[in-house]
Amino acid sequence: MDELKKNVTSSAARRRLLFWYGILMLVMGLIIARLFYLQVVRYDHYRQAALSGQLKQYEIEPTRGTIAFKDRDATVPVVLNETLYTLFADPVYVDDAAEVADKLVPIIGKGSSYGDVKSKMETKQTRYVVLAKRLTKQQSDAVAKLELKGIGTREQSYRTYPQGVLGAQLLGFVDEEGAGRYGIEQSMNKAIEGKPGLLKAITDAAGVPLVSNKDNVEIVATPGADIVLTVDVGLQQQVEDLLKQGLDAAKSKSGSIVIMDPTSGAVKATANYPSFNPAAYADQADISAFSNAAFSSPLEPGSVIKPFTAAAALEQGVVTMNSSYYDPSFYKIDDATVRNIEEDGGPGTKNLSDILQLSLNTGATWLLQQMGGGDLNLKGRSAWHDYMVNHYRFGQLTGIESYETEGIIPDPAKGDGLNIQYANTSFGQGMTVTPLQLAGALSALINGGTYYQPYMVESVTHPDGTKEVKKPKILRQNVISSSVSDQMRGLMQYVVDKNNRPAARAGFQVGGKTGTAQIPKPTGGYYEDKYNGMYVGFVGGDQPQYAIVVRVNEPGIAGYAGSRAAGPIFTSVSNLLINNFGVTPKTQP
Repeated sequence: MDELKKNVTSSAARRRLLFWYGILMLVMGLIIARLFYLQVVRYDHYRQAALSGQLKQYEIEPTRGTIAFKDRDATVPVVLNETLYTLFADPVYVDDAAEVADKLVPIIGKGSSYGDVKSKMETKQTRYVVLAKRLTKQQSDAVAKLELKGIGTREQSYRTYPQGVLGAQLLGFVDEEGAGRYGIEQSMNKAIEGKPGLLKAITDAAGVPLVSNKDNVEIVATPGADIVLTVDVGLQQQVEDLLKQGLDAAKSKSGSIVIMDPTSGAVKATANYPSFNPAAYADQADISAFSNAAFSSPLEPGSVIKPFTAAAALEQGVVTMNSSYYDPSFYKIDDATVRNIEEDGGPGTKNLSDILQLSLNTGATWLLQQMGGGDLNLKGRSAWHDYMVNHYRFGQLTGIESYETEGIIPDPAKGDGLNIQYANTSFGQGMTVTPLQLAGALSALINGGTYYQPYMVESVTHPDGTKEVKKPKILRQNVISSSVSDQMRGLMQYVVDKNNRPAARAGFQVGGKTGTAQIPKPTGGYYEDKYNGMYVGFVGGDQPQYAIVVRVNEPGIAGYAGSRAAGPIFTSVSNLLINNFGVTPKTQP
């Protein structure tokens, strides 16, 4: 009996042992399965989560690509990189923030605050705080000599501008986060910025991130592409100077110039005033100075539109170079009156040359009437709208490598008072365009009728050495016929010969047209005493080589803003181009 009890007890003990052994094996199996799930199945997920949570602050910043202007067959760097240093701390390893701040603030110098530096190092819930940026190599070495626990510096690339403020609004700037803002820096940011690298390690034994240790690099940073622009460095500098001088003479606070190669659409220079210093963009009080007004600030251009109106009428065959008409000196349209300037010569027989040379608003209105079969109507409005939008591409983005705005061209079939509104557009009021759009359309008007897309980027050189060279892109052919283009060049030369003798040069083609536009009130209507001045024109030999657009905002001198304010600037620029920038004289008289 005793032996039986002993066997029963032993059997129960074995069952309990097997039960608990099974439980243990089950628990171990669950643990192993969980570890397998976490470390194998979900490895990528948790690895990326760890990287994004811990290593993002330790990205290796790539070297940003450079930007250069042209200098004939060479290039001149206008944006380079300068290596400076960022001072950081790992607060976990900083034992005495006050003592460390006492040692660091004298090295950091200007702009540092003891209280700010100290408080950052007391933020224990983070492993990385920036104490100062843009330290020099000497400052970085001085920090290293202190051998402070949890304190380190890392190299960081910053933009530097060897040509100073030259072309600032074309270029833009790079903000403190390393992103391109405005100009080429923003529009080409994806190519210029490169791709960041990553580190494996977070800190060394002293708590300092191993930023400079190549053995810890997990992904090598890829530098950005280098950009060469079509802008001529010498021309850009002199045009900026001429713009400022011209604005001062006209008592104007702002203005723009665009110079374009009419045979390709390449922008050779663009000047705006006021401008800004891209190396000190944070000190710029008026952020509107960051914008390239020549591309992004549309305006009612005034009578510079009249050559385009004349070309549209010639191309449609509703007038010829020999056409004439009786000009009454004013038209009553709806409840408004279209009038000419006082120097129009009064009522009488006029022709196309008179319309441009005397800048007749009634003449432009008469051209619009001819597009409608002799009257202001939907047919004429639609025909003129087609030329403005589809031929000259007004009211559309050009596609240039920069921020730009479209401007406004009214719908020919919708709205009230369309006849007077469209009469106004025929001489450049009631519609808005940018100087860039005018330069693109003017190029098509004078080059034989081909609209080339305006562009600034000539080439992009990638980190692997491959080079993309931009070729001119045709957006439309037969904007006008070559014969009408020839006629328009002749008419615009006639205007310069008659109205702007200082710009006329023997042996060269110099043509142009002024524009004086009333400035619209925000509440409707126009100011009686505020005007903008415009001048569009070209220079060349047998063929036009440069298209030029000048804008002067609200000049403070008496007389017509186009001729008195914008005209002298055009003359200075056209003479500069002929004298110094390769304009070939005519081979035929």
